[in-house]
Amino acid sequence: MSRYWSDLARALKPYVAGEQPSGRTYIKLNTNENPYPPSPRVLEAVKNAINERLRLYPDPECRELRKSIAGFFNLGMDEVFVGNGSDEVLAFAFPAFFGPDKPLAWPDTTYTFYRTIAGLFRIGYETVPLSEDFSLPVERFFGKSGGIIIPNPNAPSGRYVPLEAIRSILDHNRDSVVIIDEAYVDFAGPSAAALIPEYPNLLVTQTLSKSRSLAGLRVGFALGQADLIRGIDRVKNCINAYTLDPLALAGAAAALQDRAYLEETVEKIRRTRARVSERLTALGFTVIPSQANFVFITHPRARAASLQQQLKERGILVRYFNEPRIDNYLRVSIGTDTEMDAFLQETAELVPRE
Repeated sequence: MSRYWSDLARALKPYVAGEQPSGRTYIKLNTNENPYPPSPRVLEAVKNAINERLRLYPDPECRELRKSIAGFFNLGMDEVFVGNGSDEVLAFAFPAFFGPDKPLAWPDTTYTFYRTIAGLFRIGYETVPLSEDFSLPVERFFGKSGGIIIPNPNAPSGRYVPLEAIRSILDHNRDSVVIIDEAYVDFAGPSAAALIPEYPNLLVTQTLSKSRSLAGLRVGFALGQADLIRGIDRVKNCINAYTLDPLALAGAAAALQDRAYLEETVEKIRRTRARVSERLTALGFTVIPSQANFVFITHPRARAASLQQQLKERGILVRYFNEPRIDNYLRVSIGTDTEMDAFLQETAELVPRE
């Protein structure tokens, strides 16, 4: 460690992103990227945004994009916040609503970036154990006065929590903010955004990285009543007033407007997910029921870390987490049918027979 680092920098445990390979070409099933290209409307909008106006700062209020998002969810523009990916949106929301005095609660097996943000802003937190099958024990989230964040569907398990369960959590935590992180919700069920008019303490975050194939464009957003949005905006304007560039603004608005393309892409991934899950089960894997664009799997006769390395040697990347409870699981993103057939073939050759 550098002797010039602050005590905070020394204490941080940074988030480790999935491997982004260079050199060799891999079948990349480790970062939950969409295997299909963005909507043609997005590509056209981005091309049109490449002009002499790039010399100017973008709209710091992102009004046109917020208008598109508000229309998609039947909300007002003042109920929408946009940022440079949903991770940035969360990084603004944490200090806006949470602090060190009361612990923020989230599931014990979930997105580790929450822990990173909490450490950066010195926010106290506690983890709530999921059930043995990784389902959410709803009642354990009642009465959490420091706030709650729940990814829905969860990562890395892919499990989805119905809206009635979310409603129960909101009803039992009316004096604290509840964030529902919906990075993968388009592959699952309805969004909790429908509950926003009823609950002033509900914040919903989403991203265009997954279902809309825009991981490289970096656009995320938050939905909530105007008071919550103003709180996030205060934090954002203390750090960076210009979070989204003109290309991202144009491409994101076009993606929101092409609902037909979204539905087509999502349905293809759902069909492939079902087929892959069935085949993996036949190979002896336990496949956690997923409503995301990935599956979470474990095998009684194959060590996950070893299987991940063997697949990499054969040109296929999957995600392994050396974390409590899940150190013998792999998370496998859903690729094209051709990519998944290659994954299934290689996996079948590597898994020990009975």
